[in-house]
Amino acid sequence: MSIETWITTEPIDTGRVLSATGSPADGAILLFLGIVRRENGGREITGMRYDAYGSMAERVLREIAGEAANTYGATHVAAVHRTGDLAIGDVSVAVAVSTPHRADAFTAGRWVIDELKRRLPVWKKEHYMDGSRWLDGSSPPVPETSP
Repeated sequence: MSIETWITTEPIDTGRVLSATGSPADGAILLFLGIVRRENGGREITGMRYDAYGSMAERVLREIAGEAANTYGATHVAAVHRTGDLAIGDVSVAVAVSTPHRADAFTAGRWVIDELKRRLPVWKKEHYMDGSRWLDGSSPPVPETSP
């Protein structure tokens, strides 16, 4: 099992993400790219900003990737999320998984992106012609501490 995750301010190198997956035991590699789109909820978007709690985001991203590998039999998982200002068409997130069978690759990849959206401490601000707003999201879980 191999896991590679990172948070970056640089454009996402999809070749790097994809090359972190695959082995002779794998029959499937799935690559998901989240792209900044130009419209959301009927409003035209001119750009977007992602901010993150960096060290926590890196830890949570690695946990999610590890859980996907353990739960869905992924032999390799690579996931990256970009932060900073992004333009329409930029890749904001990339997830790649490789598994022995295609159904598991689809399931694992979807699970990773869904968990990332639910748990990763990354916040999204959309920019419009007439202003901007932070989008609602879910709060990341707070780890329990012992007394």
